[in-house]
Amino acid sequence: MGRKVFFISDGTAITAEVFGHAVLSQFPIDFEQMTIPFVETTTKAKEVKRRINDSFITTGERPLVFHSIVNSEIRDIIYSSEALDYDFLNTFVAPLEHQLGVKADPRIHRTHSIDNDAYADRIDAIHYAMENDDGITLKNLEKADIILVGVSRCGKTPSSLYLSMQFGIKAANYPFIAEDMDNLKLPAELKKYKKKIFGLTIDPKRLHEIRNQRLQGSTYASLRQCRMEVKEVELMFRKERIPYINTTFHSVEEIATKILSQTGIERKMF
Repeated sequence: MGRKVFFISDGTAITAEVFGHAVLSQFPIDFEQMTIPFVETTTKAKEVKRRINDSFITTGERPLVFHSIVNSEIRDIIYSSEALDYDFLNTFVAPLEHQLGVKADPRIHRTHSIDNDAYADRIDAIHYAMENDDGITLKNLEKADIILVGVSRCGKTPSSLYLSMQFGIKAANYPFIAEDMDNLKLPAELKKYKKKIFGLTIDPKRLHEIRNQRLQGSTYASLRQCRMEVKEVELMFRKERIPYINTTFHSVEEIATKILSQTGIERKMF
């Protein structure tokens, strides 16, 4: 059992989780993590306080609490617990008020809300990524912000979905399959939008491992097939001057960020 950690918010708790995980990842120890969103009443806050205090009594260690609580009354209840408190919002709000000369106007759910002007854009982007996944259709490519291409199982779909969900970017993706390899070239439909195309590649051994989990023992998953496909696709990338990155050692978050960095596509924040 690791040190107990609570991520608490009167909203979704996404902000507390993101900041908290970033901080905790710097320490080479285990943590037992619990997320408690929508602590919107004093009754709920007192229940959370009880859970925090019970953890302290049980373990003898003060739990770590990362929170982004807007409501001051609820925040004070959490402060009164036996936790070690790390308040992300108010750590930055007071200094910014001083620097900007503007008083903050805290509101619950403002960060991740359907009232956010960019929310509709994000939903549209998610729908677009799902409807244009894996080459299902090539009819709406004019609407794409980016078109990811590469061999099957190199990370195109998760990267497309992450770009849409996190940044509101309309990402289509297209796979090159075994049948394409004898005469590999960009389909005419894709060539029209070549400036939008970005390639993903992967180490053949890692590709073999991924495919083997899905279709063990198949030609599709064989190391020989993986090596051949990766080689052919990378040759095409270079021939067509398509920018690309290797996804082997990167998380989907890193892949998406590298794509945005290399393409200069403006990320839409929420």
